[in-house]
Amino acid sequence: MVQKNEFMLLFRFEPNFNYQPTEAELSEMHQHWGAFIGQIALEEKLVSTHQLGFEGKQIFADASLQDGIHISNKQAIAGNMVVKANTIEEAIEMAKSCPILHVGGSVEVRSIQPM
Repeated sequence: MVQKNEFMLLFRFEPNFNYQPTEAELSEMHQHWGAFIGQIALEEKLVSTHQLGFEGKQIFADASLQDGIHISNKQAIAGNMVVKANTIEEAIEMAKSCPILHVGGSVEVRSIQPM
């Protein structure tokens, strides 16, 4: 049996704090995410997944704190998923059907190195 590698999919999007999706839009998004995650789980390639909230604090090298989340190039990390795949190309194929891509977001696929 071939040992599968683990890859992390990082989901990024541009937050719009002035827009609140409707209940119907939220329901549709949840269905798309459920289908995306469910398909990977059915293929026994899902290790874990997490959605991140908007509450947070940043800690800097000088031990100072700043309220809020880090936004770089107008994008924030919305969550992540760890998947099992033989190659990074296989993990990329999984990421191509991610619902965040349909709302202008992006997915970064990274190899995971054991510590």
